[in-house]
Amino acid sequence: MATVFTRRVIAYVIDFFVVSAIMWILSYFLFAIVGAKNIYQVYQFLPVIVPILIMVYFVLTEKLFAASVGKSLMYLEVKSSNGADISWIQAIVRNLTKIYWVPIIFDWIIGKILRTDRLFNSITRTTVVNDRY
Repeated sequence: MATVFTRRVIAYVIDFFVVSAIMWILSYFLFAIVGAKNIYQVYQFLPVIVPILIMVYFVLTEKLFAASVGKSLMYLEVKSSNGADISWIQAIVRNLTKIYWVPIIFDWIIGKILRTDRLFNSITRTTVVNDRY
């Protein structure tokens, strides 16, 4: 049986593919609406749109379902440290480092230095728990 950390990494990779698929579908429809002539204007907004989409995906799935698609497939849930469902503020703050892949690495490294899971899990008092049992 894989550790919770290993399953979280796998879940993050799965979520990357889910968000990529969503972006591909949105890009297809956007291209159809805007047309080939104006597509470069759309590409200028991607550095802003992609992080917003990532935040919306993680915040909504973790707040409403207690897990993203990847976490669900890995039988993981996000809970408050007291065992309750997370609040909207907790969902937003704990996912700030997931906007790009570099901040999540520093979040994890700082968390390990402080002998905790992730820095932002400590700040928000949330944890990822095994949903299988």
